[in-house]
Amino acid sequence: MSSLSNSLFSNAELLPLSDVACSVDVWLGTATISVRECLHMKRHSIIRLEQSAGSDMQVVVNGVLVAHGEVVIIDDSTAVRLTEIAPPPSAETSA
Repeated sequence: MSSLSNSLFSNAELLPLSDVACSVDVWLGTATISVRECLHMKRHSIIRLEQSAGSDMQVVVNGVLVAHGEVVIIDDSTAVRLTEIAPPPSAETSA
């Protein structure tokens, strides 16, 4: 468990969930292309993303946006440094 999550499990009610595995996706960007463009893709094809260069990536856990972040290199690995925590989905619907 990362040090970031240690503080989240100080509540005894959440402790049983501390080792549950969650799928984490980091989205660089999105695009919409036609089936024709998809069928013509080959090595070195370029897909223009809707996000501008330098935009933060979206960090999605189990299908829910939880944060935004930027790419960092640690030793020989790629990682994401969180730059902003997204509001809970319930907060967005009540606003």
